[in-house]
Amino acid sequence: MQERIVEIILFLVSELKSNKQLSEVDVSLLTNSGYTQSEISTAFSWVFERMSIGQQLISPEKSGESSHRVLNEAEKLVISSEAFGYVLQCHQLGLVSNADIETIIERIMAAGFGAVGIPEMKSFVAGILFDANSPSNTGGRMSLGTNDTIH
Repeated sequence: MQERIVEIILFLVSELKSNKQLSEVDVSLLTNSGYTQSEISTAFSWVFERMSIGQQLISPEKSGESSHRVLNEAEKLVISSEAFGYVLQCHQLGLVSNADIETIIERIMAAGFGAVGIPEMKSFVAGILFDANSPSNTGGRMSLGTNDTIH
């Protein structure tokens, strides 16, 4: 379920990046895509929580200061280009930092995975975003109950 919440968070952050307010996001697009009200509420809660503590979700555009992590040959054998593209997209949207990308790659390589695709990468990104020991974590609930909503 966390992976689906990350997908919604990506959608919300991309909407914010296109200069929309959180209240202007069309939730019907998400429900029509098969996401539950609980998943949508949890994603909104995560985004709102980060915004309320002043965490910058959208990195300002920096011309000429952009660098990207390149996989070494061993990492390329394990991590598919699509999966790496997914984590780079998360980075571009400001959800994961360079240090988070390094942590994800280290965890993948240390675990001895034979191949990592997008579904596995979504799990690793979710693990980073919802890590209870993360310094950016505010101690709030990671997911809402099935009857909880945010107003």
